[in-house]
Amino acid sequence: QLQLVESGGGLVQAGGSLRLSCAASGSIFSIAAMAWYRQAPGKQRELVTTVARGGTTNYADSVKGRFTISRDNAGNTVTLYLQMNSLKPEDTAVYYCNALAGRVVWGQGTLVTVSS
Repeated sequence: QLQLVESGGGLVQAGGSLRLSCAASGSIFSIAAMAWYRQAPGKQRELVTTVARGGTTNYADSVKGRFTISRDNAGNTVTLYLQMNSLKPEDTAVYYCNALAGRVVWGQGTLVTVSS
């Protein structure tokens, strides 16, 4: 069974950078695509960026040019990253790692807070 664990969240000033990580374990061979979502206080969860098995990426307009998704396949592990630069207060949210692996799998989330 696939499990996802995020890390790397925290408090950062506007204009700063953070890198989130998502470690996948278990049935990593079943992963077809991975993504980052976020949910700001009082708002619905929204898609931030995706990466397909072949490497194709897509980004929400709000993060294009500032965020970069990458995926590292090393042996029996898969790690998903989200490099976030030029952070804005409106990027404050809980960020969730997501994988499509026969079913949708979610991580527990990691909080990113951007102060103005």
